[in-house]
This record gives sequence, structure tokens and C-alpha cells, in this order.
Amino acid sequence: MELIRSVFPLKGVVDSRIGGRDENQDGYAYSDTPMGPIIVVCDGMGGMQGGRIASAMAVSSIVNSVKIAFKDDDPQEVLRKAIEKANQDIIQAASGNPELYGMGTTVTAMLVTPHCATIAHLGDSRIYQLRGKSKHYRTFDHSLVFEMVKNGVFTEEQARQSNQSNIILRALGVGAEVEPEICQLPYSKGDRFVLCTDGFWGCMPEKELIKHLTQKHKIGHIIEKTANVVDKIGQAKGGTHDNLTAAMVELKCNSIMKEKMSKKVKILLIALSVALLSSVVLNVVLLCKNTNKAKVEPATEVVADTASAVQ
Repeated sequence: MELIRSVFPLKGVVDSRIGGRDENQDGYAYSDTPMGPIIVVCDGMGGMQGGRIASAMAVSSIVNSVKIAFKDDDPQEVLRKAIEKANQDIIQAASGNPELYGMGTTVTAMLVTPHCATIAHLGDSRIYQLRGKSKHYRTFDHSLVFEMVKNGVFTEEQARQSNQSNIILRALGVGAEVEPEICQLPYSKGDRFVLCTDGFWGCMPEKELIKHLTQKHKIGHIIEKTANVVDKIGQAKGGTHDNLTAAMVELKCNSIMKEKMSKKVKILLIALSVALLSSVVLNVVLLCKNTNKAKVEPATEVVADTASAVQ
């Protein structure tokens, strides 16, 4: 396990293990840049040494591209161009070496600036944003089974357990054009981001994984303990489990970007406003009725008194 050191106010660790495989084809890298810290985790694929080389090339290429960017550049464009360059580097390396033909890799990358966290991904490696005891955000896998989840054919748990779960639809090295999914997320002090390969997240139901990752311990202890659980599960299933890599970053400040109001909160506020307005209107109506009634009753009493006097 390694510490992720940065001048930015955060704490970070990364743990990468071979699992039950002959070699570790996962790759990771991190560095401070003029824009802020960059963290990249990749899961290589391909025969011979292709997977290991592809992931190593990807993390190195992406980090180096971001390091030469300027402080005021657009983080989304910087990550997009960095991933596109990594794709070109992998394709070029594979074209000149038959043993590397077909190599590729998934990508998860996070660039943290004072404004927000910019994240990008391709494939079935994931990025989680955890707040308190719950999942605040998670990337959606570019895989065959998660397309089925999107279409309502599978639940996420069924997708995780499917024997087709390793069929990914986007990756570096498989085509001249790549379409990384990129977004920007506000963060709060204490938020944890986890970048991990499917060998790490895929061994247990997500609720159980979140429970492990949101414990009130130091992040180094959390990642080490969770990786131990993953290894133990893999050993119990025959010891041929996948490589597993996870990087966890805990932010020590708030981002300049603020949370957008969720649709649920908007609906709730509208409903409360309508209820409050209805209550005010009803009270006004009742008040008017009572006022009118009070004006009519004295007049009736005067008529009655006059009639008595006449008699």
C-alpha cells in the first residue's frame, strides 16, 4: 500500500494486489499538477504481457499530459485530451508488436481542483464518491451487462454475478476513437473518492462494499482491510480471482462548486410551499368569514331590542 502525497488538502492511499492471477495487469499513478492532484487507476486486458503494458502506458501517459497543462485550462478538456493521447499511444505500441496486438485497458481518472473534482472513465472500473455512511455518486459501467441494467433486463446485483460481466463496451486501445465519460462533482470536507478496478468492487454486493468503505477509521486501514476481505473471498472461491486495485482519497476542504438541488428536494420544497400557501389562504378565508359574522350579529340584536320597545 502507498500513500498518495499532495500539497492539496487531502489524504490518499492506493493498494494494488495480484489476486489469484499470474501477474498484476492493473496500473495506477498519481501526481500533483499545476491544476491540482491527478489520480489514475486502470485495468489492463490482453494476452501475453499486453494488459500490464497497456495499463502502465495509460496511467503514465494520462498523468504526464495533465502535468503539462496550465492552471487555468478547462479540466474536462484536459482529461479528454489526455485520455485520447493515451489511446493513441497504446494503439501505436500494439501496431508495432504482434505480441501486444489487441491489448487495451479500462480507465478511471480524477483531477481535483479547488473548484471541483473532475472525473473520467471508460469500461467497468469505477469511481465512487462517498459521504458519511452512503454512496453519494458512482460511475455507471460501460459493459454489456450494465446496458442490460439500463434497459431493465438485469438488476445491478444480477449484472455483477453474470458470466458476461467481463464484456466491456468502451476501453483504450480497441479503436481509433474513444468516448470517455466525463463529469464534474462538487465535494465537501470529509468526502471520500474511491477509484477501483472490477476485481475490487465486483466480489461482493455493493451495499456490503459501501459498508466497508465508509467505516470511521483511517483510510489506509479501510483500504487494507477491504482488500483483505476481497482476497479472502477470492481464496474461498478457488484462488483464481482477479487483480484488485483501489485508491481512496479523502478531501479536507469544501469545493467552490456547490451542490445542485436534487429533483427530489425540489419536489419536496414545491409541495411544502403549496401546502403553506393553501394553509395561508384557508386561514384568510376563515378570518374573513368570522369578521363578516361579527358585523352581522350586532345588527340583529338592535332589531330585536327595537321590537321589544314597541311592544
